[in-house]
Amino acid sequence: MGVVKKLAGQTAIYGLGTIVPRFLNYAIMTPLFTRVFEKEQYGIVTELYAWMVLLQIILTYGMETGFFRFSQKQEDYDKVYSTTLLSLFITSLLFVVLVFIFIGPVSSFMDYRNNHDYIKMFALILATDAFCAIPFARLRRENKPVMFSIIKITNVVVTIAVVLFLLLMAPSLYEKSHGWFRKVYDPGYGVGYVFVANLAGSVVTLLMLSPLISSVKFIFDRILWKRMMRYSFPLLIAGLSGSINDALDKVILRRMTGEENGLATVGEYGAGYKVAVLMALFIQMFRFAAEPFFFERAKHHDAKETYRVVMKYFVISMLVVYLLINLYLPAIQYILGRSYRNSLIIVPIVSMAYLLYGIYVNHSIWYKLNDLTRFGAYITLAGAAITIIINIIFIPEYGYIASAWAHVASYGSMILISFFFARKYYPVDYRMILLLPYFILTIAVVIFDLRFGYENMWLRIGVNTIFILLFLGFAQYRDKIFNVFVKSSNDGNEENKTF
Repeated sequence: MGVVKKLAGQTAIYGLGTIVPRFLNYAIMTPLFTRVFEKEQYGIVTELYAWMVLLQIILTYGMETGFFRFSQKQEDYDKVYSTTLLSLFITSLLFVVLVFIFIGPVSSFMDYRNNHDYIKMFALILATDAFCAIPFARLRRENKPVMFSIIKITNVVVTIAVVLFLLLMAPSLYEKSHGWFRKVYDPGYGVGYVFVANLAGSVVTLLMLSPLISSVKFIFDRILWKRMMRYSFPLLIAGLSGSINDALDKVILRRMTGEENGLATVGEYGAGYKVAVLMALFIQMFRFAAEPFFFERAKHHDAKETYRVVMKYFVISMLVVYLLINLYLPAIQYILGRSYRNSLIIVPIVSMAYLLYGIYVNHSIWYKLNDLTRFGAYITLAGAAITIIINIIFIPEYGYIASAWAHVASYGSMILISFFFARKYYPVDYRMILLLPYFILTIAVVIFDLRFGYENMWLRIGVNTIFILLFLGFAQYRDKIFNVFVKSSNDGNEENKTF
């Protein structure tokens, strides 16, 4: 239990670098954007950031996990870090050069023929963030979550400050100015300033990480790099497939809805999705702490038992988060501008999908530990295929509701496939069947609230708070039964199972 508490502590600190910036984003950026931008304009932000999710995976090509895997031996640490850093630098620089050279065809392909400047900034942001992924991975590898969090928070603070200035303060300054400011500021640029602000945040992040870059004795080991690529390339396929699950629905949605309403539909869907992604933030901060923790723990004889305990408390914790998001939705809805609130119908669906994704992330350690990363590619390719098929078939009939359910189907199938393969290669008895009552109770409470919730917001929140407290009480009671069952089961049967 002590190692689980250590993981929980590191997760909480990494949360400062994940939850706090995203909370600032939700508290300031989302309310601002859904009030100052029309749905079509917000659709541009939503779609281009969906493209960023896809391309970020390509530009990091699994090297973060590769860095963790190959830096386990301290004597190889500097060589692995230097080789990985140089690899990311070369590919990121090449990406920017190619986009700038072929800006016309690239912009046409993405349907932004008249906004070459958006795509250029988009490329610079992507390349900078991809390169910075390895210094961030080094901070995680060296257990420096405080520094990690400070830099992440600074990135968002800078981005928010620039956005607020350019969208709220600068227009009035423009009206009063008669000099240089009128030459450098365009009040009609609108959405473009979102990308200007993001680029400013990325540059500041790079500067803050520069001590971790400049202090390196640069060595590029070709043999080591080839080994890392063999390990990491399947993770690129897996990550790309995973990002398809996460982001491609926005791209498909625009094109299947039609040019006239496409961006507006994407904008509305993106607003509701933003609220549901609160769930993903907790998954992300757990992943930042868990990945190096799981690799380190693999050396211990009780590693599988640790993974089982982590899974149990992870699921219970995420179900509590799920309840907090969906039962307090009557208050959370005010994050969005009034015209965007119809999209809140997808929040219970997408947030459950992310909970399932979190279970998959937790379980997927089996193929990473055993250098079987090709299975990650197989699993996520299957999930991506399901995402694409459901979106193409059902969007014409059900709109973005189909996109929301596609996430549930995709991540659910990935869990089942992962457990199936793990039975042979790395069996761990997670006792998932014992976690079903938590899921049943959680879903029942949310459905009850959606069907019979009070119209008065404060009364509804009060009643829902009681539901959450009852769930916590049930979880505490159920946990004692869970532990007794596991102890007796272990005493009677030493064989590890997988489900």
